[in-house]
Amino acid sequence: MRLNKKTALLFFAILSVFLLQAQEVTSPDKNLSLKFELKEGGIPSYQLSYKQKPVIKPSSLGLELKNNASFMDGFTITNTAQSSVDENWNPVLGEEKTIRNHYNELIVTLAQAKNNNRFIRIRFRLFNDGLGFRYEFPKQNDLNYFVIKEERTEFQLAGNHKVFWIPGDYDTNEYAYTTSKISEIPSLMKKATIEINAQQPIKELSVQTPSMMKSDDGLYINIHEAGLINYPAMYLEVDAKTNKMTSHLAPDAVGAKGYMQTDAQTPWRTIVVSDKATDILASKLILNLNEPTSYKDVSWIKPVKYIGIWWEYFVAGRSTWAFGKENNVKMTDDFTKLTPNGKHGATTERAKEYIDFASKNGFDAILIEGWNIGWEDWIGNWKEDVFDFVTAYPDFDVKAVHAYAASKGVKIIMHHETSGSATNYERRLDRAFQFMNDNGYDAVKTGYVGQIIPRGEHHDGQWMVNHYINVAKRAADYKIMINSHEAVRPTGLNRTFPNWIAQESARGTEFESMGGLAPDHTTILPFTRLMGGPMDYTPGIFQTDLSYYGTGSSQRVNTTLVKQLAYYVTMYSPLQMAADIPGNYERFPDAFQFIKDVAVDWDNSYILEAEPGDYITIARKAKGKNEWFIGGITDENARTANISFDYLPAGKNFVATIYADAKDANWNQNPQKYTVAKVIVNSKSKLKQYLAPGGGAAISIKEGMASDLKGLKKL
Repeated sequence: MRLNKKTALLFFAILSVFLLQAQEVTSPDKNLSLKFELKEGGIPSYQLSYKQKPVIKPSSLGLELKNNASFMDGFTITNTAQSSVDENWNPVLGEEKTIRNHYNELIVTLAQAKNNNRFIRIRFRLFNDGLGFRYEFPKQNDLNYFVIKEERTEFQLAGNHKVFWIPGDYDTNEYAYTTSKISEIPSLMKKATIEINAQQPIKELSVQTPSMMKSDDGLYINIHEAGLINYPAMYLEVDAKTNKMTSHLAPDAVGAKGYMQTDAQTPWRTIVVSDKATDILASKLILNLNEPTSYKDVSWIKPVKYIGIWWEYFVAGRSTWAFGKENNVKMTDDFTKLTPNGKHGATTERAKEYIDFASKNGFDAILIEGWNIGWEDWIGNWKEDVFDFVTAYPDFDVKAVHAYAASKGVKIIMHHETSGSATNYERRLDRAFQFMNDNGYDAVKTGYVGQIIPRGEHHDGQWMVNHYINVAKRAADYKIMINSHEAVRPTGLNRTFPNWIAQESARGTEFESMGGLAPDHTTILPFTRLMGGPMDYTPGIFQTDLSYYGTGSSQRVNTTLVKQLAYYVTMYSPLQMAADIPGNYERFPDAFQFIKDVAVDWDNSYILEAEPGDYITIARKAKGKNEWFIGGITDENARTANISFDYLPAGKNFVATIYADAKDANWNQNPQKYTVAKVIVNSKSKLKQYLAPGGGAAISIKEGMASDLKGLKKL
């Protein structure tokens, strides 16, 4: 067709309008494809496919505002821009020494003519392992301050996927996981919403993120968020009939979802996707979407392996946090006049015993919970002035314990339980951190058990999100590392605030003493909770039958002993606890050797095999050393782990120490039966390793002298 000049101009004008209304971008490897367009009525919409398979079908984007026109419709596209980034960066602590940040970006500017051309931007970043996108609100004459009523980001899934989920709740992440089809969530929600302290289940049918799914045609899909700053946490409302999930934000005390001032942006909404489960665990997309740290000096941020006066509180009342028998105390009371209960755990003498054990076995630090006044009535009273974080009980000598620990080369980890009273903690924060500096503490475990004060706020709301970040930033001023418990689930902020080295924010080991954890629990957590960042899971329980303590408890830890060893590799954290009572490690010195040897910071990680809810096998190289460690775990089913060693340097032999379940081991029968064997391995070696029901395997690999290799069998 031959066009005259006038016809050609009209053709290209129409083409330009079409191009502005529909934009496409692909991932660097071309496997993922994103399409953005405006639907009828000027409604923003996106869709995502992986290798021509639909991941997210056309889904609407937008936000509703309070007392202001919404950002839901009436848009026109006024500008688009595409760019690419390919760079490397080095985390302070992590699973990899170097992380590649490689993506193609699309920025779409949307204006609302009906609202004086008020405009926003939606920024999409497409990586080889998934998609991140967020809303951005630039400064402009008609947009300064606004309040979010609700975010309405949709995720229209392509099918009735298998999903690993916990109920949506504004105040806790500590539910057990349910595995079901999306369509089955409504019928299972009541059973899944078990009773937990200070819970606030969401009225609308919803699940928490990270939400892990698997489609019938073999796609693994993970939905979460990255860079949660000055914004409430996101949950996913579920339409079980249409397989659609829609964002739902945690409210504040008056029902608002977020207070914004331009320039501003939301956190990134993330979709990690692959046809291999191992790629999900290997993804660094969430970390990559977070901002680099602005800290000038990070030399004081170190990985930590620790023990603690902690587990003994959970084994049927063997010890207590509280010193006195009274149940009504005030910070102004004279605690020397309380009636001692005779079971207080955090005494000077016991602390010294733990310090001796840590020093003897090469641990960096010990955690001491219950050292400070106020534990007699700390929980369930919505009490504001509950702890002062600087005053010790009469039987705990801070100066003496500090001096003794220093003489043994051991650090003490401070404990700041707030009982949910964030206002009290903020008022006392600088004094508490100065107390830590004065007494040699460089790390603190914070806790937020109970209902939040300010009253009416939630653990996952905007106010508390900002509180956790403010604590981490203030701690950095004092060169203090933070390990937060009962906080909002992580979103990769350990890149931006690297002293926030670990969090709990899920159902951890303590629940093994309170009803137990299902054997598949830890085969799900790495695909869910750990997608956002490292977890202080507190592994290493050797005495798994708690009736051993003679307190009348019939509770048991639902793993084999060897599975507890494997957690040090499969449950990533630069802060790892040997959580059991020291005497139990002395009963199994050969197995304890793995905990003493295992690294907590890594140069490389290799996800060897994985299937959510079933099994995980991971190998990692220790930071700066020619040492490797492997952990493999299974659910309630026995299976064979397929372990390769092709990441070892070629042409060299190494000594591998294999910690394995015995053939008759089982999580509920003979959990302490195991074997330890040494063999020679190299990069060509292969191992098929038996894992008992609820069991695992752990392997340490080290360079050996010729004498070390002598007499060993070659694998």
